[in-house]
Amino acid sequence: MHDAANPKDAAGRAKLPLHLWPATATAMGCLGLLEGMGKYGRLNWRATPVYASIYVAALKRHMDLWFEGQELAFDSNNPHLANALACLAIIVDAQAYGTLIDDRQFSPNDGYQRLVDNLLPQVAHLQALHAGKNPKHYDRRDVIAAPVPVKAKGRR
Repeated sequence: MHDAANPKDAAGRAKLPLHLWPATATAMGCLGLLEGMGKYGRLNWRATPVYASIYVAALKRHMDLWFEGQELAFDSNNPHLANALACLAIIVDAQAYGTLIDDRQFSPNDGYQRLVDNLLPQVAHLQALHAGKNPKHYDRRDVIAAPVPVKAKGRR
């Protein structure tokens, strides 16, 4: 599959495959970081420790708004996906540089993972129960007409 004639090829294949990260994600993430730079200063999360929970909450807000169909943040007109990528980048970078305050949930016994694993049989049961049914699943591609307002009867 790979031509082994060039010794650099084997060495290169053993390294982190940075070419796999899409340039589109880099571009969008940079737009999110540009907004943050204007608001808070470039690399502020390296200079001052930051709480993981703050960036997780912001990430969830941006993703939830995007998933609800809103492309752009009202306050900045910046894409929610750009801001979400910036949140992830800050968490990763702050953790790598030791400036992330790890205030994640207290989980002494992996309760969440156990719960999810224990729910899998019910997921399979519900899928089997409804197998073969073909209900309409709605999403943003469906246009639901707004109700037409009824004109009030008024005096002339």
